[in-house]
Amino acid sequence: MAEKKIELTEIDPVEIFGVNDKLINRLANYFPKLKVVPRGNTISLKGSSKDITSFQTNLNLLIAKRGKKRSLNLDDVDQLFEEIEYGMGSSPVLNTLEMTEDGLKGGFADEKSDIIVFGNDGKIVRARTKNQKKLVEEYYKNDLIFALGPAGTGKTYTAIALAVRALKNREVKKLILTRPAVEAGERLGFLPGDLKDKLDPYLQPLYDALMDMIPPQKLKILMEDGTIQIAPLAYMRGRTLESAFVILDEAQNTSLGQLKMFLTRMGNNAKFIVTGDATQIDLPNKSDSGLAKGVAMLKGLKGISVINFNKEDIVRHPLVSKIVKVFEGEPEE
Repeated sequence: MAEKKIELTEIDPVEIFGVNDKLINRLANYFPKLKVVPRGNTISLKGSSKDITSFQTNLNLLIAKRGKKRSLNLDDVDQLFEEIEYGMGSSPVLNTLEMTEDGLKGGFADEKSDIIVFGNDGKIVRARTKNQKKLVEEYYKNDLIFALGPAGTGKTYTAIALAVRALKNREVKKLILTRPAVEAGERLGFLPGDLKDKLDPYLQPLYDALMDMIPPQKLKILMEDGTIQIAPLAYMRGRTLESAFVILDEAQNTSLGQLKMFLTRMGNNAKFIVTGDATQIDLPNKSDSGLAKGVAMLKGLKGISVINFNKEDIVRHPLVSKIVKVFEGEPEE
């Protein structure tokens, strides 16, 4: 456990702390394991050396930002983390920042690299396989993409990374993630808790991916104000989704009618990605799945791309690829 005191001598502390310390408290929210105590013109820090260094880095960036505008607001604090922790724009952006005696030194990511977004704790989310890279390329060419293939190939994870980047770059106003809660079936009413409690287990994989890429406090804010929405497919009915990045996950569990309902929600300036695995249909009657039928009907239409992921794209534990081969009847190597 390390401790450090930072003294603000070149600027009025109120300019950085904000009224009732609201600005410095917002900054502290991004470091839940770090104890931050502002008092007078001093900030006392107690926590890991890594958190203390990162906090000081962001504090210096906030002070620099104050030098360019009349006053700071909460958005100025949030934007530090959008730009550094999970942002990647159309031009190179800051990847890593370190403190030196002369101030900040930044490393930059090449915009043509495979990096999609910078996640939490310095995690880099990149396109790692041929078809993941193809998904990134097709995103710029088409408004509707079908990403199909076995589990573990990074279909959904790559799609969510693209969505987070699009939201950060203000290419869209909303990020909507949905999947059919088919596993609950008619048993939904017998599960404990309210509707959210009943559905959350089926939506958890989407939460997990987002929590890799967006700081927890920022994610909470974005979900509370509706900028990021996670909901079962049935909740899409009747909506027109404009200026939104929308991902339908586990689409093999939709009927043809449900798939049509979802796709016709597309409004202006919208991006849709549909992911699915035809080998993991959970419907009582597997022939009710409408994914393969829908793809066959739409394939070839301008503005729509179909990407078929395969075993070579599996990026989970090495055993996963072997397991998939065995279940598909291929001899073990």
